[in-house]
Order: sequence, then structure tokens, then C-alpha cells
Amino acid sequence: MYNRQKVYEYAKKWAYGRNPKYYNFDPVGGDCTNFVSQCIYAGCGQMNYNGDMGWYYINGNNKSPSWTGVEFLYNFLLLNKGAGPKGNLTGIEDLKIGDVIQLNFNGRTFTHSLIVVQNGTNENNTLISAHTYDTFGKSVAEYAFEKYRCIHIEI
Repeated sequence: MYNRQKVYEYAKKWAYGRNPKYYNFDPVGGDCTNFVSQCIYAGCGQMNYNGDMGWYYINGNNKSPSWTGVEFLYNFLLLNKGAGPKGNLTGIEDLKIGDVIQLNFNGRTFTHSLIVVQNGTNENNTLISAHTYDTFGKSVAEYAFEKYRCIHIEI
């Protein structure tokens, strides 16, 4: 079962800091998906150790691509048939706390992951938390994105 309250509490606690259990990826491309994975893990408590196709974190040098990579996390969540979280695409109006939004700024690739901390009906009243550009309770509409995609987490 996915505990959305635990996701919220984790996102709130670590939005403006770094959990010392995890490497801070800001200096090497950004910490956004690492933070989103930490939040998801706080809610599900289960990793998937299936090599490059899994979703896990042991340390900064021993992790799956999906733990820190925007596209890899997307693929893992939508294709996962094993342990750990699973997701499906949905509209922003159907998102819940603990779900994921990914942003595309250039029309070609998605490069930023956000965790939902308050569900809403549109970009203006759906609130998120994120790392790299640390925030908590920010409206999705405050980003200058070209498009976004929404992933509802199911366990």
C-alpha cells in the first residue's frame, strides 16, 4: 500500500535540505528525481533490485538509473511488473499527494521531476515539492514549462 501521508511528511521535511542517507546530486546534473524517488520510497518502502531495469538506491555510486534519471523513472513506473511502485499516466485533475509530475522545458525532452504535495484541478492549484530548485508548496503554474506529464502511483 502506498502511504501518501508519509510521502507528504518526507517531502515537507526534506524540501529545503538533504537527507544525509542519500547523495546530493545537485553538483552532477540535479537532485530532482533523486528527491522524488526518496519521497516515493518513503511512501512505499520497497525498492526493486532488478539491475538497470529496477529502482533502487544503495549509495551514490550504486543505484539504478531510474532512481535519479527523469526518463528512466518514467519508464520504470509505467513498465514495472515487479517489486516497488507502479504508475500510470493521468490528467492533472486526477493526481493525488505522492504522485509525480515531470516537466519539459524545450519541447523535446522531460528534464525535471516534481512530487505532488497538494492535489488540485489544474496547474494553478496543484502544489508540488522539488529539489535542485528547492521548493515546497509551489504551484505547477509557476514553472515556465512547455508541457508536462502526470504519473499516478499505484502499489
